Amino acid sequence: MKRRVLSLILVPFLLFYALPVGAVEKEERKWQDETIYFLMVDRFHNGDTSNDKHIDTKDPKAYQGGDFQGVIDKLDYIKDMGFTAIWLTPVFENQPMGYHGYWITDFYKPEEHFGSMETFKKLVEEAHKRDIKVVLDFVVNHVGPEHPWVTDPAKADWFHEKQPMNFDNEESLQNAWLYDLPDLNTENPEVKSYLFDVAKWWITETDVDGYRLDTVRHVPKEFWTEFSKEVKSVKDDFYLLGEVFDRDPEKIAAYNGAGIDGFVNVPQAEELRTVFQKPDTSMDRLFNFWKYNETFYGQPELMGTFIDNHDMERFTRLLVQEKLFPGTRWKLALTYMYATPGIPIVYYGSEIAVDGGDDPDNRRFMNFRADEELIDYISRIGELRQEYPALTRGDIEPLYEKDGMGLFKRTYKDQTIVVAINNTSETQTVQLTKKELDENKELKGLIGDALVRSDKEGNYQLVLDREEAEMYLLKEKSGLNYPYLIALGIMYLLFLSFLYIVWKRGKARKE
Repeated sequence: MKRRVLSLILVPFLLFYALPVGAVEKEERKWQDETIYFLMVDRFHNGDTSNDKHIDTKDPKAYQGGDFQGVIDKLDYIKDMGFTAIWLTPVFENQPMGYHGYWITDFYKPEEHFGSMETFKKLVEEAHKRDIKVVLDFVVNHVGPEHPWVTDPAKADWFHEKQPMNFDNEESLQNAWLYDLPDLNTENPEVKSYLFDVAKWWITETDVDGYRLDTVRHVPKEFWTEFSKEVKSVKDDFYLLGEVFDRDPEKIAAYNGAGIDGFVNVPQAEELRTVFQKPDTSMDRLFNFWKYNETFYGQPELMGTFIDNHDMERFTRLLVQEKLFPGTRWKLALTYMYATPGIPIVYYGSEIAVDGGDDPDNRRFMNFRADEELIDYISRIGELRQEYPALTRGDIEPLYEKDGMGLFKRTYKDQTIVVAINNTSETQTVQLTKKELDENKELKGLIGDALVRSDKEGNYQLVLDREEAEMYLLKEKSGLNYPYLIALGIMYLLFLSFLYIVWKRGKARKE
């Protein structure tokens, strides 16, 4: 009898908690589902003062104290914002003042300012415990001027002859010394073998999940084809993110087929910064990038989308120059980036709208004692990106754009998300018809608490305040859950009947 009663109690709860309309069953995680937090190790957090050698916090070009332990200490902070991967600037041993990691003097040793190899392994291990992947910045184009190879006569043919860079000449792009950094001769079999071996060694030794490949366009495509095969033979689903810093998509697309999974999408980033730098700017051209990406890139969903990085002045600086409140503009830009195809990459400090001009001012030490309003917003849209696969895998279709008011939808299986961004200085009202969305349903706000039901004609009228954004889930109209209420009533009726029977039996036994 007790088992029957328990079953009756569970029935309504099972009905109530059944999979909601619009939900999609959880699928195996792919790289396109990731959200990356990009940090500069030296500028993030000082977790171990014992390695603070030659630290000068007043010199923006000197070491500031950030280290591996500092990253470990803040992994929960990163995870709580919804990030599923971190990208670290190079961690290899560098010459003095090489805080950024790009002046390498030994590929097999970690930089002493950052900590030991054991601590780095712990960093990767702790990240993996939190289901966070680790992408390591890897450099093959050059070494630091003080690398021992540079003065070793036996290694003379390991470098190209020093010459000034001509960015309009392909041979010069690949062979000249970039910023006076000794250019490795990657056509030399010994150099090639060394770089392949060290790249595979770091994967085997530390279990990192991917490489961000620095200065891809300054190394022959043939090298990258071989490099990709070599490193991917070590670990399944190893991700390669290339950097071709050019505003021309064709220049980036020239490396399709080289085995590099995706590239940092510089052309789109430049347009993002332009559109969201000030209100009342059309998003038409930005919407066109969806087609550009599909046209030019082999796997557009694996492109790295970003707003700023360590080589550009901070997006916040552009907003300050326009005398605008940075937090508001950041929310719009981030919503767009999180809701469109590609892997979002957020540069450390963006979550608190850090200001900064050109290098090294854009690499200020992270401040963790700041207003959390933007952090909370990033956490929410990060949560939505993980919860709704339409945001990472869905088709994308524009619905409306006029002078900065834009709407588009993303559809995956039976899930539809409508994204609305009001990049204007006035409240906007937009009507969507049953041609664009199924009628007799409703749009439920996922960032705020908006609810928009279709009217008798099947239209949806969306109202959005100035400089605000919202993501809506298209779902069945809500109302009284009659099956649930009926089941609940039956449960109580049966439960009362059970109590009555127990009472009568007890009374009979007493008599």
